Amino acid sequence: MIKANVILDSPKWGKKIKNPKKYIKDRLKKLSKVFPFRNKNKEFSILLTNNKKMKNLNKKFRKKNKFTDVLSFPFNYKNNKNYYLGDIAISFELINKRSLETNFFKEFDKMWIHGYFHLIGYDHKKKKDFKKMNKKENLILNYLHKKN
Repeated sequence: MIKANVILDSPKWGKKIKNPKKYIKDRLKKLSKVFPFRNKNKEFSILLTNNKKMKNLNKKFRKKNKFTDVLSFPFNYKNNKNYYLGDIAISFELINKRSLETNFFKEFDKMWIHGYFHLIGYDHKKKKDFKKMNKKENLILNYLHKKN
């Protein structure tokens, strides 16, 4: 099964998601039943942080002196049969602000799914690539949030 290391860098996350590690694990387990991952020995990390940290990361790695909702750092390291895809960082404040009009869990899922797609090679520099990536993200998001 695909695995995510969840690093809680801001206590605000714990107030919205009781156990972020279990939440992500459950989401990946649910997805693996319907969306087979090509190689099941994949791993990535998610840093749940705040705007200040996101601004620092964005400035350091993208030369943009502003905070952002999600950052992805593809790594794609292969060790025997295991793949380390890379890291995702997500800002609490932006997700929380957006969730005032929708739902916190849906906004959070949107961001880590978006980050995951960047880790596996998708981008949205061109409009056609954006549409392709967005279509796949929405397919997954709709599956995770469908009413049973």
